[in-house]
Amino acid sequence: MDDEYAKLIRRMNPPRVVIDNNTCADATVIKVDSVNKHGILLQVIQVLNDVNLVIKKAYISSDGGWFMDVFNVIDCDGKKIRDKEVIDYIQQRLETDASFAPSLRSSVGVMPTEEHTSIEFTGTDRPGLFSEVCAVLADLHCNVVNAEIWTHNDRAAAVVHVTDHSTGCAIKDPKRLSTIKELLFNVLRGYDDFRKAKTSLSPPGIMNRERRLHQIMFDDRDYERVEKAVGRVEDKSSRPQVTVLNIEKDYTVITMRSKDRPKLLFDIVCTLTDMQYVVFHGMVNTGRTEAYQEFYIRHVDGLPISSEAERERVIQCLEAAIERRASEGLELELCTEDRVGLLSDITRIFRENSLSIKRAEISTIGGKVKDTFYVTDVTGNPVDPKIIDSIRRQIGHTKLQVKHNTILAPKPPKETTTGFFLGNFFKARTFQTFKLIRSYS
Repeated sequence: MDDEYAKLIRRMNPPRVVIDNNTCADATVIKVDSVNKHGILLQVIQVLNDVNLVIKKAYISSDGGWFMDVFNVIDCDGKKIRDKEVIDYIQQRLETDASFAPSLRSSVGVMPTEEHTSIEFTGTDRPGLFSEVCAVLADLHCNVVNAEIWTHNDRAAAVVHVTDHSTGCAIKDPKRLSTIKELLFNVLRGYDDFRKAKTSLSPPGIMNRERRLHQIMFDDRDYERVEKAVGRVEDKSSRPQVTVLNIEKDYTVITMRSKDRPKLLFDIVCTLTDMQYVVFHGMVNTGRTEAYQEFYIRHVDGLPISSEAERERVIQCLEAAIERRASEGLELELCTEDRVGLLSDITRIFRENSLSIKRAEISTIGGKVKDTFYVTDVTGNPVDPKIIDSIRRQIGHTKLQVKHNTILAPKPPKETTTGFFLGNFFKARTFQTFKLIRSYS
């Protein structure tokens, strides 16, 4: 009865989206009003991520039965959103019930169209691991069409989409799929360690690929810190700052300060949602290089964080969420015609030149590949420019471009933001004040 009543309320009060290019001088303002439900904040942010929008500011309120959020966004070029197709896409996706289904453009699983087979794996990270995986797939006549690889705290995880190289379609033969899984497991198992490698063929369904990677690494407990290898230069000042305090009776306040980057808010809210926490109020503010976020949260059972162990775990998991997608190392971009075994050849050249892949995004569109790799040397330090020149000569200077080196980038000046931006506001009249202001907005 409760579920049916909730559905009725949502049908009577469909989401309302306002996209405003006049209010703010340097950003498009997107306002979303909707009946509240668990996970709606993540779903809205995911839609904005689907069209590669950068969230510069956000104000979040979902106390009670209503959800009302405001996002200041820009495109990848730092400009307002003027493209009518993008504006229509956002409104259509957010203003209909069907819109909250994750986009098919970035998904995990065996799709109904049977375009590809999706493989997930986790294991202990080591130099050359992805090269070995690609070599196995090439030997098994699998063509990698799309993939995303993350490494964090000496753990590696990936979602890889493959097709049969002879048919260009998904692989369906159960015996062949079992062979792929077994051989990949042998590669991932590598050295005997206390955590086992995992390889799986994704079950049918649709899920955002990046969210799936967060879930995989969370289940793999990558948030548990490990000692860095000898010779690894770690800049502790670049670590995110996360605090968790119960300064209000009914809410836990989380504040986060870190280097700004695209999809940062998605990564944080994704992790909070998967940990079964609800964001009731929040604020996001970004400067030139730094982001500050403040959330008032409770667990889905209605209680704030109640123990020191839970508080420490939340801090660790949020630090991991921020760090997983951090672009560590030298960014290399490969653009060329696709062919079977290409990725195996490229990653083999990286391995033979002692490069370690920290993160990678693999995509194939219309027979052309556009792959991005973030690489360091095997100790995690910057790569010798002479080695990069040698690799580019082997692959082709026009095919492999050096984009950016995050390790050698100059450090930005320290920015300051006010802590507990919402704190004094809530202390004045608690959340009744917030509801009153919301009713007039």
